[in-house]
Amino acid sequence: MKFKTILWDFDGVILDSMQVRDFGFREIFKDFKPLEVDKLVDYHRYNGGLSRYVKIRYFFEHIIGRETTEEEILDYANRFSVIMRESLIDQKNLIKDSVSFIEKNYSNYKFHIVSGSDQEELRFLCKELNLSAYFLSIEGSPTAKNKLVKDIISKHNYEKQSTCLIGDSINDFEAADNNDISFYGYNNQSLKEVSPNYISTFSQDAVKLN
Repeated sequence: MKFKTILWDFDGVILDSMQVRDFGFREIFKDFKPLEVDKLVDYHRYNGGLSRYVKIRYFFEHIIGRETTEEEILDYANRFSVIMRESLIDQKNLIKDSVSFIEKNYSNYKFHIVSGSDQEELRFLCKELNLSAYFLSIEGSPTAKNKLVKDIISKHNYEKQSTCLIGDSINDFEAADNNDISFYGYNNQSLKEVSPNYISTFSQDAVKLN
């Protein structure tokens, strides 16, 4: 096979969670001006691969223009996580196209999840959604995705030429590019502008990974 190891982003690739996460940010910041929260949601959508910790800090320091603390960021992140744990465990949120490929091929590749989502929340969701058994590891924030990718390759001594990352955001592309591995865009047509590799559907394009 062309690739032996596939690193998967989670949100937008395995789980259709964008609207739920939009709601989560609006809910935790409901006491702020709607236009300010709109700017955060726009930032969140464009930077899907970044962690909530980065996005919450960005909201305070760049959108409303005031300093924040690690304690405040953690408090808002915990509020966000409570909403996510309650709202994202529904099987209907799974993206059937990618999950079907994962279920059929997890024994043919070495699969890992590298996500901007909170790691403990991510592992909770994977367990509740019966996904955990398909992945050798499930890694998330607050560690940056760039470092998650680097650490997995180093820990398992993976060959970079036979490793790829599948993601739906520019941050995913950057994490792959910074670690000298191939990137495949999915579920975001704009990624065709930064990478020649794109999977429209796994049912049609899985051959590109072979």
